[in-house]
Amino acid sequence: MISDVYFPRVNGVSTSIETFRTELSKRGAEVTLIAPSYGEKENQQGIVRIPSRKVMFDPEDRLMAYGSIRRLAKALGEKQFDLVHIQTPFVAHYAAVSLAKRLKLPMVVTYHTFFEEYLYHYIPFLPAAWLKGFARRFSRKQCNDVDAVVVPSSAMAQTLEAYGVEKPMHIIPTGIPERMFENGRRQEFRKKHGIAEDAPVMLFVGRVAFEKNIGFLLEATDIARKTIPGIMLIVAGEGPALKTIEKQIKSMRLESNAMLIGYMDRETQLRDCYSAADAFVFASRTETQGLVLLEAMAAGLPVISTAHMGTRDILKQGSGSVVPEDHPESFSEEMVRVMSDEKLRARLGIEAKIYAKAWSSGAMAEKMLDLYKELASGSST
Repeated sequence: MISDVYFPRVNGVSTSIETFRTELSKRGAEVTLIAPSYGEKENQQGIVRIPSRKVMFDPEDRLMAYGSIRRLAKALGEKQFDLVHIQTPFVAHYAAVSLAKRLKLPMVVTYHTFFEEYLYHYIPFLPAAWLKGFARRFSRKQCNDVDAVVVPSSAMAQTLEAYGVEKPMHIIPTGIPERMFENGRRQEFRKKHGIAEDAPVMLFVGRVAFEKNIGFLLEATDIARKTIPGIMLIVAGEGPALKTIEKQIKSMRLESNAMLIGYMDRETQLRDCYSAADAFVFASRTETQGLVLLEAMAAGLPVISTAHMGTRDILKQGSGSVVPEDHPESFSEEMVRVMSDEKLRARLGIEAKIYAKAWSSGAMAEKMLDLYKELASGSST
């Protein structure tokens, strides 16, 4: 595997990579990951860190040294790998294509990010229409460079087909580790963050980025508090939109109804965070999968979410979710309905836990392993 991003940088791509690495290793697959260095003093087993520098428009990310990756070719060739799995479209993609051709290995790429609706948030000085066209051409070229494309949802597959991607596409979501988000400490978390035990709490977990549409959730919360004055929205995460969100909370005078609590460690804090909430809310229009929705469901939380792109595959009947129309008034109505009805929340929470089990990371890793075997044998279709 090769990626322009990985832990300690926290986002959906890093989580997906780590989940698959873990599950594939359990099934006997040897996985080596090439990823940027974020200043680590030593490498983890199975991870090769590449010297990197900060990206101009997004200092959380890193740009790997292309030459350092190419110099790995001889050492990698000695390990006799079966294929190259590309996770991101920047330096990692071009270096991986070069390595794969040199080592005569098949290539698969996972298309994680819906760039058509992403780039203009980070390059606002260029016309949005031009950026969308560029993203489509860029994605089509890269996907057609490889032997197979992994997409996390049927909506993403349809989008890439419309772009003109001709290579075989395989729908393989990431999935979630079973029981990872169970048995959180609700009371301890609420006490630590000064949240009353009887406060109706809604939770968003994810990168605090413009494309996550968190401002929309604040607008809906502002409307909902007129009916439920004590309603609370917790935003757990960090990212480039943080200052903008802070300003919006102040300008709307939502300080008593919205709380930014920063990044929650997945191993030690996140399950407590989920446990402390009564419902999960989400409104991103650019998700290729919406893995965080499955995490919330696995924790037994009812989900209130709009349905766009990859989230449409998740938000189905019996999933423990309600799907409002995509405007703040409709969303706030569902917030009020769910947060006012304890029996409804209990029913949706039970549905959510049952539904999430069908999306286990182990089952998805089996599908990925089958694809690897097809590619290695030259029979992917």
